[in-house]
Amino acid sequence: MSDLSYEDSKKLVFKGLILLGVLTIVEVAIALFANGHITESFDIGDGWMRYPYMLIMIGLSLYKAYFIIYEFMHMRYEAKGLVASVLLPTGLLVWAVVAFFNEGASYGERRNVIKERNQMETTTSPKIKKIGMVETTRELKKEDFQ
Repeated sequence: MSDLSYEDSKKLVFKGLILLGVLTIVEVAIALFANGHITESFDIGDGWMRYPYMLIMIGLSLYKAYFIIYEFMHMRYEAKGLVASVLLPTGLLVWAVVAFFNEGASYGERRNVIKERNQMETTTSPKIKKIGMVETTRELKKEDFQ
């Protein structure tokens, strides 16, 4: 990179910015079409078409991240060991964020199941009175509380 003149460096930066701008416009256009904001007939909904749409969006975003890291952060011109020492922790961080979101979603689902079961038990379960170690099921009467 140091062998380029100021004007050549400036042209390279503007080419990169134009590329990132075009990719961002393409991502926004795809998102607007896929979610039915521009044409109602093209809404992909929650069917199988959602997965290719997500893969395209993730791919474009990863390419933009790659381009920014390698061009604007000058990782292309660094030693391989330094590049690995930067990218490996970044990959682990992304993995950790995905894992935490997954764990949070799992906790939320389990919590909702517990709430639903508790709600069902309080509305449908008969009253239980313990007599010694044996439980019997019957309706409670006023005499049971005296």
